[in-house]
Formats: sequence, structure tokens, C-alpha cells
Amino acid sequence: MPTDTRRATGIRGEEEAARFLARCGYAILDKNVRTRAGEIDLVAKEGKTLVFVEVKTRKDLAGDPPQAGVNTRKQNRLGRLAHGYLKLKRMRETPCRFDVVAVIVNDEGGVKAIRHIPNAFSVAAW
Repeated sequence: MPTDTRRATGIRGEEEAARFLARCGYAILDKNVRTRAGEIDLVAKEGKTLVFVEVKTRKDLAGDPPQAGVNTRKQNRLGRLAHGYLKLKRMRETPCRFDVVAVIVNDEGGVKAIRHIPNAFSVAAW
């Protein structure tokens, strides 16, 4: 799949994930937080908990489920990115967690399924 098509699919998935979480009562604080170390797809708040969300989007159900793409290496990177975000925003004492939202789209870009996995993983103590 060409990179521009993959990127468009990813953007579509992130937009749908943000809408889905907002409908579930989450406040979306930030989208696509980029640093030299990488990107946090979504930062949301559920009650008093800050939620760092990794969105994985795939076309149809071929192969592994989208959430399988959040391997240990990716989890550790997200932990470092979250730590930097908390430090930058002066929110180090804020309770937080890591969620994954898996989005399946069809060939036309329509959403077939969204699966939200709260507290999908944890990272080593910072």
C-alpha cells in the first residue's frame, strides 16, 4: 500500500477514534502530539485520568487485528512520549493510562468496526 494511502487511512482512523471516545464521554485534549521521539495519536481525559491513546487502523480484517501493532517496543516509546508530555504540561502527578483504539475500515474508507481497549498496557515506572 502506498505511503500516502496508508497515511490517509491512519488519519481517518484517528478522526473516527476521537469521535468515538467523545461520544463515550472522554474529553479530547490533544491530537497528533509530535516530538522528535515520535507521536501520541490522542490525549484524552476520562474523569480525573489522563488517557494516552494509540490508534491502529487497518483495512478489513485481513491478517492480525490492528491492536497487535502495539508491540512492546511501541509501548515503551509511548511511555517515554507520555512522560515528556506530562513534564511539558506540568502534570506529572496526574493519574494516567494507555488505551488502544482499533479501527477497521472498508476499501471506501467507511468504518466497519471500532474496538476500544482501556488500560491496554502499562509501562515501567518513570
